[in-house]
Formats: sequence, C-alpha cells, structure tokens
Amino acid sequence: MRLPAFAKKAFRGGVVAALVLAMPAPALACTQVYIGKNQTTTGDTYVGRAEDYSPRYCKTFGVQQPIDNPVFRSFENDSVPGTGFEYTYQGRSYRYTYVRDNPDAWDAQDDEAASRVYSEAGTNERGVSVSATLTTDYNDGIKAIDPLVDKGIGEYNLGDYLLSVSSTARDGVEKLGAIIDQYGSQDCNQIVIADNTETWIFAQLSGHQWIAVKMGDDVASVNPNIGGLQYKVDLDDPSQCLHSADVVTLPESNGVLVTYDDGTPNIFKTYGKENSGSSQNTRLAQGRAYFGAALAPQTDYTVDEQGRVTSLIDPQLTFTPGIKSDTFTALRSLAARGEQDDSLNANLNSALYAIGNNRTTESNIFQIRSGLSSDIATIQWEALSRCEFSVYLPSYSALLTEVPADYFPAWNTVDGTYTGRKDDVAQALVEKDGKNLDYVFMDINTLAYNNRASMGENVRAYLDVLQKQVIAQQDVVDGLMQATPADQRTDLANKAFAAVSEQVYNKAAKLLDEMRAYVNAGDTSSAFMPSDYDAENGTSRTPIMYASAFVAPSITAQPQSVTCAQGAEAKLSVAATVDDSVDGSDAQLTYQWFVKGEDGNFSAIDGATAAEYVAATTEVGSKVYRVEVTSAAGLVSTSDEATVTVTQAAQEEPGQKPGQKTDVKTDVKTDTAKKATKGGLAKTGDSSVVIVALLTVAGVLAVMGAVLIRKRAN
Repeated sequence: MRLPAFAKKAFRGGVVAALVLAMPAPALACTQVYIGKNQTTTGDTYVGRAEDYSPRYCKTFGVQQPIDNPVFRSFENDSVPGTGFEYTYQGRSYRYTYVRDNPDAWDAQDDEAASRVYSEAGTNERGVSVSATLTTDYNDGIKAIDPLVDKGIGEYNLGDYLLSVSSTARDGVEKLGAIIDQYGSQDCNQIVIADNTETWIFAQLSGHQWIAVKMGDDVASVNPNIGGLQYKVDLDDPSQCLHSADVVTLPESNGVLVTYDDGTPNIFKTYGKENSGSSQNTRLAQGRAYFGAALAPQTDYTVDEQGRVTSLIDPQLTFTPGIKSDTFTALRSLAARGEQDDSLNANLNSALYAIGNNRTTESNIFQIRSGLSSDIATIQWEALSRCEFSVYLPSYSALLTEVPADYFPAWNTVDGTYTGRKDDVAQALVEKDGKNLDYVFMDINTLAYNNRASMGENVRAYLDVLQKQVIAQQDVVDGLMQATPADQRTDLANKAFAAVSEQVYNKAAKLLDEMRAYVNAGDTSSAFMPSDYDAENGTSRTPIMYASAFVAPSITAQPQSVTCAQGAEAKLSVAATVDDSVDGSDAQLTYQWFVKGEDGNFSAIDGATAAEYVAATTEVGSKVYRVEVTSAAGLVSTSDEATVTVTQAAQEEPGQKPGQKTDVKTDVKTDTAKKATKGGLAKTGDSSVVIVALLTVAGVLAVMGAVLIRKRAN
C-alpha cells in the first residue's frame, strides 16, 4: 500500500502515534486476502490484495524485460539518489509483469532505476508471484529497540526486487530476509510471495526483524493493515517458518516478548500494535462476514456509537471460512462492503469504512493451480482502478512478454492529467483520448460511486455478468493452454490477454458513454440501465467473446455418404458447435459446401451455405463433397468427405406396354386394358364382339348345368 511521504516520515519518526490512526482512509486502507485450496470449489489457492491510496490514482499494467545488473533505488524519502534504499543486483533479472505507479508522482521520471516505482503485483518468468505491500504497524516498545531505517528496503522497491531475483517463493523469502538483515526495513509491511507449490506471508516486523510463515491449505485470511493479527507457528520448523536470527531474543532481552499460555513466542502480538484503528478493525469484521466466519459483537469486537469497530478481542491472522469460494467469490472479496451484516454494511452506514472503497487504485488476485507447471500454474486476475465497479482481466503472467499498448500504455508514458486525490465527477465526465483501460474504469467508478442510488445497483449487476462470462471463458482458454506445447504457450498467452482486454474494453467503453449521457441529462427519476444488460434474465444482450477467438467449431455429426437412383433426393447435413462457453455462438456459425473436381481440387458451391445441402443427382456417377464450418471469430473446421453415388434408374422390360401383365403359366401376354378404336364403340361386325357373345352364352349354359346336377343330387 502506497503511503504518502509525509505519513512515512511521521510513521518512522514517532511524531505522534495517533497520526496514523487519524488517517484511516488514505494512509492505511489496503486489504490482503488468502484462501487455501481446500477451502475453494476449484481446488485452487487464491491470494492477493487491493491497494488503496486515492480515488483517481494512475496505475499501469505491463511487462518488465530482463535487465543485466539491475539497480534498485528508492525515492521514498526524497527525490535525491542516496537518501533512500539503493542496491545493485549482480546478474540478469527475470522478466515479470507489474502494476506500477507513474514515476511523475514521485519525481522519478528522469532516473531510470528509481522510475521503476512500486511494481506492486506480478509474476516472473519462473512462476513466482508477488503482491506487495500490505502496510502494517509496530508498537512503541519495539520501535524503541529496533526502529525503522530510512535507507532500508521499503514498498517502493519490494515488488521490483523480489520479482527480479526470485527463482522460487522460498528463494524470494530468503533473499528478502538477507536484504533486511543487511540494510534494514524502511517500513512495516506484509508481502505475499507464492509459486505453484507454496504461499508465504512475509512480514517486515521492525527495523531489522522479519518473519515469513507458510500458509496452510485449510485456512483463509483477511488482513486490512493490522500488524497484530496473531498466528501461532513453530519457529524451529524451517518448512513452515523462516525468520531473522534475533526475532525472539531481541524483544526477550528487552522485556517486551509476549508469549502464548504454553510459553511459545507470540511474534505478531509482540511486534504489532494493540489496536490498529477502527477503519482497519471494521474491515476485518467485514471480511470475516464475507467468508461466512463472522465475528461476534461484544465477544470478538466492540463498536462505538457510529457502529465502527473500535477494538478486536484476540484477533487471528487465519480462520476457517464458512463457505467454499469459487473464482468469482475470491475476486469480489476485495470489493466487499459488509453487505452480509447490516451492522457492518457501508452502503447503509456512511460512517463505516469498507474493504471495497473509493480509494482503491487496483486489485490483484493470483489463482494458483497445484499440479501444473510453473509457466501456467498461476493466473493473475487484475482489476484496474477500484474493483467495486471493474472487471478483473486474467493473464498467464509468467508467460506474458507484451501487453496491448492501446489499453495499457507504458508506465512512464501515461498522461496523468485526469488523476487526482479528489473523486472528481466533472473529470470523469470528460471524454479521454486513447483507450487506457485504467482511465475507463476510473471514470466508471467515479460516476457509479457518487451516484450510487441511481446507478450503483445496475452497473454492478452488469459488470458481474461480464465478470462471470470472462471466468467461464477463461476455463475454456485454460483447456487449450494446457494442451498447447510448452514452446507455443507464450504466443497463446499474449494473444489471449490481448483478446480479453479488447472484449472488456469494448463493453466498458460503451457503458461509460451511456453513464456520462445519463449523468449529463440530469434526470435520475428512473434508475440507470446499461443498454446491454438484460435485467430480467440476468445476462448481457450480446456476450463477451473472449474464448471464441481461440476455439474452432467442433463438428458433432459428419456428413454421410449417400447412394441413390438418378433423379432421387440426396441430402447431406452437418452438425457443429463452438465449445467456448459463449451463449449464442452456435447460432453465428456459417457454412460453405464444396465439391471435388476432376483435378482433385475442391471448389465452393454457389448458394450452398446452410447446414444441409441437397446434391444434384441428374447424372449417373459419383461426386465427393465436404463442408467448412466457420465461427464468428473466423476459425474454420472442415468436415470429413462424403460421396454421393448416383445410379441409373430401374429399366422396364423391352416391348412391355403400360397396363400389360404376363401370364405366369403360359407366358402369354394378355391385355387387361380396355381397347378403344378410333371410331369409339366396337362395331357389330368385329370378331371381338362375336367372341364375347360366345363366351357369355357358354357361361350361362355352364351355370344352368350345374344347377340341374345339384337338383338331381338332392
């Protein structure tokens, strides 16, 4: 968490301990979250934090390329080299992602080393992730025996240093510990250092003392800038805890060591403040309620007449959550405002400071998947500006080598004109040049936060829809990534991040235009409704199509070969789907049928652009067909070939006329049809008339004879 320079000096110099407590919002307002993999629906670990400083503070997401023998220089105390931490690393640094301050804010724009200011969240090419820093505190007893060091390492350089040099999370812990042993700490912080096998919380306890604890799989943690959250750990087990050599002996020899009932050193209570302030205490209670492990009023905390949590009773760093978190729940934790408990709900009580507040500058959550290689195990979810009204973007940050410059301009080129300490609605209504996503979400947040009654609910609901679409489609992209050969993954990672950035920008930019128009119109009699939001069905009218850029149609039913008689119908058909988790993408599939020519090449058939095609059968012979199915993103799948064989129609016997039949016994053809001559009726002289008459008489005589015989028999 970025502390302003004057606050840092007061914090270190001990001007008045209450000064920090008197600045609850801008000074101490970051929140760190950890969820062990056994407490999630995905089986993944989630860890990260929200950085709070001021409503319209510029942050940039990008990629730092390797540097030979990098220099780490701090302007935390003054913009003069030599007044703060400085260290040169001998070797080549790792490539890493960062979320970085604009160097102009620190007067560091002209100093190459100092300009890499506060690279607070990222993953390096070895798969080590860092989220830094969560500003904490130390008590007066510790301050008296081990004060902070002006030229020690602080938040200005911590992320940059750790991401540059750490080959594993444990390696990062050990290297940072060595730096503090040699140079000291400039401020008190907690830092997340994680890889695909373990997650550590590193605590700068005082000027030269530090501790790092390995987080368990069965617990969760919420820390809103409190140094005294207790965590009992075996200090002699290096698999679970690493620390400075004098972390126990220093306070013990000075009579300030606090222990548990069994005599085990209580490190965090020994070093941290007894009370970190109501804003911090309230956010801890909100966080616990969010994860279904609510603290009990009066038993676990006390409140004042305004409902603020004034003190915590036996506060702990970790707890067992009452819910299993999915990705969406983990991301939204950093926007929590106490909605689970009316007494903690900042939307109902303006006196309460919230985890999700209007001073957040960015939020990061690292989703770490066990069992995957370090290059793809971690997905960095990054929300620029305030996450209450933002959308987290996923990236394979260990693989990223570039980001789309339109949406993420380089940290040292950003125009800071539109930033400031005030949440300025007038500034948010100004249309900005370019496509900087940080500014888009900054303006969305300013307008929604300051018009919460008329805009907040539907803006948040719409952004939640978009976030859930991104999460679902990220699962699809992840399946492709895991199936991609290692040497091709960087290309896919770069393209995937560019695709999701474009899709989210297009939605967010349109939303912002509509919000500006609504505010400028001045009529709040009806609530603002994003035109793309289908409130009745809880979805968007047109979906985000992130995964669609990488998923070709899947043919589920191939066209089948047909044999038919000449002139009969020969119908070919294909069925296909797009497994991109995008509603409606199947309806956007297009089709083109092809026929193979005598030269062996296929040519498109004019007008044959449906899932079914009726082949011509006017000529006897065989023809081969296939169909191409194309997604809305232009990806093509080609079907198997199908052959239509046309046979000659069945032939009638030579000489046989219609209506004739063959006498099976005599093989003599008889005419069953009544013949008519040109004259119409038969003439009396015709032989046929005579024959018919004779046959008739013979028939009558035969009947009469039969009757006589019967009578005689009777």
